[in-house]
Amino acid sequence: MYVESVVRWGAWSILLQFGLGASAGSCPPRCVCRPEAKEVICSGKHLNSVPDGFSSDARRLDLTHNKIKTVGRRQFSGLLHLQELDLSDNIISMIEVEAFQGLQNLRTLCIKNNRLKIIPVGVFSGLPSLRFLDLSQNEILVFLDYTFKEMVNLQTLEAGENDLVFISQRAFFGLQNLQELNLDRSNLTSIPTEALSQLQSLTRLRILRLTISTLPNNAFRRLHRLRSLLIANWPSLDTVASNSLIGLNLTSLVIRNCNLSVIPYSALRHLVYLRFLDLSYNPITVIQSNLLGDLLRLQELHLAGGSLLRIEPGAFRGLAYFRMLNVTSNQLTTLEESVFHSVGNLQVLRLDRNPLACDCRLLWVVRRRLRLNFDGHQPTCSSPDAVRQREFRDFSEKELPRLFTCRPARIMDRRPQEARVEEGTTVLFSCKADGDPFPSISWISSHKNVVSPTGRIRVLPNGTLEVRYAQVQDSGTYQCLAGNAAGNDSLTVGLYVKGLPRNRTIPYLSEEGWVEPSNSQAANSSAQMAKPYPFDAKTLIIATTMGFLSFLSSVAICFVFMFFWSQSKGQIKHTATIDFVPRSSMGGGGGDGGDGGRFTMKLI
Repeated sequence: MYVESVVRWGAWSILLQFGLGASAGSCPPRCVCRPEAKEVICSGKHLNSVPDGFSSDARRLDLTHNKIKTVGRRQFSGLLHLQELDLSDNIISMIEVEAFQGLQNLRTLCIKNNRLKIIPVGVFSGLPSLRFLDLSQNEILVFLDYTFKEMVNLQTLEAGENDLVFISQRAFFGLQNLQELNLDRSNLTSIPTEALSQLQSLTRLRILRLTISTLPNNAFRRLHRLRSLLIANWPSLDTVASNSLIGLNLTSLVIRNCNLSVIPYSALRHLVYLRFLDLSYNPITVIQSNLLGDLLRLQELHLAGGSLLRIEPGAFRGLAYFRMLNVTSNQLTTLEESVFHSVGNLQVLRLDRNPLACDCRLLWVVRRRLRLNFDGHQPTCSSPDAVRQREFRDFSEKELPRLFTCRPARIMDRRPQEARVEEGTTVLFSCKADGDPFPSISWISSHKNVVSPTGRIRVLPNGTLEVRYAQVQDSGTYQCLAGNAAGNDSLTVGLYVKGLPRNRTIPYLSEEGWVEPSNSQAANSSAQMAKPYPFDAKTLIIATTMGFLSFLSSVAICFVFMFFWSQSKGQIKHTATIDFVPRSSMGGGGGDGGDGGRFTMKLI
């Protein structure tokens, strides 16, 4: 009897072990299982629903490229060891609450390219270990409050290419460890600032293909750990507010394929930790001097495919760590050595696909052609004709001094110019110069200021100095400066303005500009200048007398009216007698021993 019991128990044990082994090693129909890798591959099997019978020790489950429409509640509850689940490329339109409950060890969940329109709160409950979630390429319209509240360990959220029109303020509540968020091609009309402020650990933010025209102030507040911000393919973005990036400590900033016409210097000035800046494919025309100096740690600037016409001297002054400049595919004709803080730090230079004029201004680049890294793209000369289409590497050291030359600036007409004129006269001083490259012309006024192209005293486009309606204070010497990369030249002229007699007039400045007054205007102007007050003494006396008479007339009428009114009321007493009892000096009431009093009042 004992032996029989032992045999029966052994048989049941073998059957039990066999059953468990079969369950652990089972594989659903039409799927491929790989026990050694603990993978279940059901991709492209025309499945209409999630199959049953998965091995409980599976760690990876691939259900991509099927026709699954719905994921039910606790659909995968038996897969305790599952770490990766991919439901991409199906037609899923509904995921029930607690659909992934029980997947305690799941680290990666992909639901990419489906037909989800809304995600109910609670769908992602029971996923404490999830690190990566991909919801991109769906039709999601809105992220509701607390959609991701239990995903405390999520690090990356892919939410691009949806139809998002709104992200609720607390949609990202609970994502306290999220480090990377990607939003791409949505219908958002504003930056979801309040929702983003919930992501205290965010280090990388990518926002692509929006139709927003302005990056507003405080757009990314409270994202103190954000290090990388990528904004790209916003065709309407033409304004970056001065405080839009305030509070950020970025090391990498990309704003490319937008509509910026100028570098947003004021918005960048506080980014002292910035190392990488990419403003490529914006219609920016100039990099101005001395406006990037606050970016102390900047190492790379990319401004490819823009509309750059010039980079001013000193543009990168103060950037001691600057090592790479990429300005390929612009309209630059030159790049002067004075642009940089130190050309010795420069390692990579992309200067190709620009109409470069190969003269003395680019000689410093050509002489470094063997040490400087052009990133596999050699710059090519566009002018002069002698070197057209030649790459920098083709020049020998011997021919450089002969080919890469400049002619210093020279003022062509150096005859003395002196003008002695009366006040109100317009004076022109000519200053024509020649040189290669063509020199720039500027004027210094008699007060040692640079003359601007606008105003009464201005520099015309051809370099001529115009002094309109000269004033006595304009007298003095003016200096014309003509300069290029090879040298400078100067010319001094004199202006002497004689004041007009008092009966002569000079033009005056109106809203339409400087106007020559008529005779009547001049007479009125002279009269106004001679009289400090708007009225003379006679006018003041007449006005005062008339006012006083008007006052007396009003008072008389009032008395007449009061007289007739009193007559209509009968006899009027003109006196009145009043009895009174004075208060005690000790503050008591009127006692018996108090004496009364009487006084008579006459009414007037």
